Amino acid sequence: MGNSLILNVIEVSKSFRGLKALSQVSFALGPGEIFGLIGPNGAGKTTLFNVISGFLKPDWGRVEFFGKNLIGLKPHQICKMGLTRTFQIVKPFSNLSILENVSVGCFNNTADVQRAEEKAWEILRFVGLEKRALDPASSTTTPDRKRLELARALASGPKLLLLDEVMAGLNPTEQGKIIGLVRKICQTGITILVIEHNMRVIMGLCNRIVVIHHGERIAEGTPSAICSDRKVIEAYLGKENALAEGR
Repeated sequence: MGNSLILNVIEVSKSFRGLKALSQVSFALGPGEIFGLIGPNGAGKTTLFNVISGFLKPDWGRVEFFGKNLIGLKPHQICKMGLTRTFQIVKPFSNLSILENVSVGCFNNTADVQRAEEKAWEILRFVGLEKRALDPASSTTTPDRKRLELARALASGPKLLLLDEVMAGLNPTEQGKIIGLVRKICQTGITILVIEHNMRVIMGLCNRIVVIHHGERIAEGTPSAICSDRKVIEAYLGKENALAEGR
């Protein structure tokens, strides 16, 4: 990928009261990728997202965004640079309308109220929420709340979007629609890093995948390579099950 790296995570380590959540995790993203981050529960995935987005400071390592070290910067400073994330638990401003929720994010790039609202309408049309724009955010269904979370993230004008389990709680039909939307977001020139537990989703969506287990990177590669990787199979199925299946 040479010098065209969007994100470069270099030997990131983080412990909580002596418990290692991350241990020398490294990987890099190039422009236009949909890059998957997977691992069993407790592997350290969300901790890594929190480090990348400035909510946690690592004990060791660097996170470079377009070559600039992000360690020590606040989340709002990182967002201003063009790195935005979503959260596992979607918490919109429930007392505001869907339009107002998205408009708030638009103020990351403009102080003009009219411009922010125009941009918010544009984003709502993009994600398919324009017909519900004036409804209170508290009235949204789970699929619409996921769309709203994506819309709020897009409102900040990201170059890199971190998606934390955006498919959680959705049925297969709804997942398919969000997958289509994520691909459409990538086609606009936004690079995407996604945490997802649903293996069918992650394998069909991502160009490359990195796997972490007990805070360590155990594999990285294409979906087909990851599917056949013995360490990955053991991490998800358990060593005994993997051996019993003759893998």
